[in-house]
Amino acid sequence: MSSQNFTVKEIWRYPVKSMQGERLTETVLTSGGVPLDRGWAVRDEATQTIVGAKKIANLLNCSARYIDGTNAGAVPHVEITLPDGNTVRSDDTQINATLSAALDQDVTLWPLQPADNKEHYRTKHAPDDMEAEMRAIFALEPGEPLPDFSSFPPDVLGELMEYATPVGTYFDAFPLDILTEASLRHLQTLTPDAALDVRRFRPNILVSDSEKASGLEEAKWVGRPLTIGNAKVDAVMECPRCIMTTRAQGDLPRDASIMRAMVAHTAQNLSIYCNISKPGRVAEGDTITLG
Repeated sequence: MSSQNFTVKEIWRYPVKSMQGERLTETVLTSGGVPLDRGWAVRDEATQTIVGAKKIANLLNCSARYIDGTNAGAVPHVEITLPDGNTVRSDDTQINATLSAALDQDVTLWPLQPADNKEHYRTKHAPDDMEAEMRAIFALEPGEPLPDFSSFPPDVLGELMEYATPVGTYFDAFPLDILTEASLRHLQTLTPDAALDVRRFRPNILVSDSEKASGLEEAKWVGRPLTIGNAKVDAVMECPRCIMTTRAQGDLPRDASIMRAMVAHTAQNLSIYCNISKPGRVAEGDTITLG
């Protein structure tokens, strides 16, 4: 890694889980990742469970931004742009009805709740056929294997078996996701006709390089500490990818070839999950180094 010049190209946060996000020029990484990342989420009222675009595809055609000077408890209020271009605020008394109509599903919008409110985060209704459910989430065709979950720390995996998200957060599993442009270039060689875009993979940090890196560059960092600006992070594991990478959003069309390529060539992984070991400022252009 020392022979390469890796820098922070883009920083992203996603005010509402599974909606399009906001690009930042700088942030201060904390133990909870990018401040206010995934500060809101929708709950499927039929199952009383927090869900994302794995279940409600049209969430990806919504976007959200925080509203300065507002307070919804742990996070500010948000303004959501709906698929039809209209907007609605989270402090609007009709927010749940408006969002439900836009998504064609009965949902409610929730800010982060305290970690001790475990019932809020709990998966309330287990599927009758767990394997079929997992195969649908990961967009697998007959004969394709499920992702290898053995890299998950046992405590994290155990929590995700019981809760829709780690309690106290709306993350899928970890507070920080890092993706390199090298990996995007590699995937593009495997899917030459696909419209690949960072938006499909929803990292917090996109890493640029001198274009000499090849393959899944960040996968080589797993198990090692990274310094990013003034922060230090630990690269824990590769990130298993689900049906969301194939969903249509904005000008990006639905494209199942992306998943077929990842199943065949990347063990269905792209990007890495990280924990923050030392909080610190991170800005576009900052160098990323080992140690």
